[in-house]
Amino acid sequence: MKSDAEELMPRQLPVEFEDTTEDLDLNGPPRNPREYLRQVQLEASLCPEVVVAQIDPRKLKKKQTVNASVAGCHAAPVGFSPSLGWQQNQVSNFSDVRQSITKNRKHWSSQTLDDNVLLPKLTDEDSWKRFCLGESVLLGASSDRTDTEPEPALDYSKFGFPPLLSIVSRLNQSTVLMVLEILIGWFEEHEFTPQLGRWLYSLLACLEKPLLPEAHSSIRQLARRCAQLRSTLV
Repeated sequence: MKSDAEELMPRQLPVEFEDTTEDLDLNGPPRNPREYLRQVQLEASLCPEVVVAQIDPRKLKKKQTVNASVAGCHAAPVGFSPSLGWQQNQVSNFSDVRQSITKNRKHWSSQTLDDNVLLPKLTDEDSWKRFCLGESVLLGASSDRTDTEPEPALDYSKFGFPPLLSIVSRLNQSTVLMVLEILIGWFEEHEFTPQLGRWLYSLLACLEKPLLPEAHSSIRQLARRCAQLRSTLV
């Protein structure tokens, strides 16, 4: 008769054994394959079906401290450290944006794009940089246009496409993470630009939880780069 364990998890090597175990030595090495399998079976039968861990409840009452590594992050200069209220306000606004994108993703992804909006291939890094930042940023050309002025009509190849909801809502999580890594990699070697900031914020807002390890790594990389630039603001 089969045991309950065998009913739930059938044996991969169903080998029949004789009932006698007189000649079987559990302390010695097996002399043949059948004896090895019999040893394993007998050792398993000696293990309890349920094991309860002995935990000291007093240790659970103590506060547990988690230390996060901030290696490579520069401290903020005097006067440039954000207040707690400012941080909480930014977190609240960012959370609202994330929820709005999640709620309306299906609607915005169904909107028709202009004929000149052609999304690059996933692995085409240069095309994504050109699509998001524009040729003027990539070539290092200066622009007299301020951040408050509207994007020039029909000239997105020069200034880059803005992260419209109809665009970012079409990107799956693999594409969001890939474009985020591309832009952060570019940011590592170049100065901050308004176009870059808009795209980074939009892509971060499109990340879905739970975050993948690659997303955690990209966010830490971005934080270190931002802290580095902030340390120069003196």
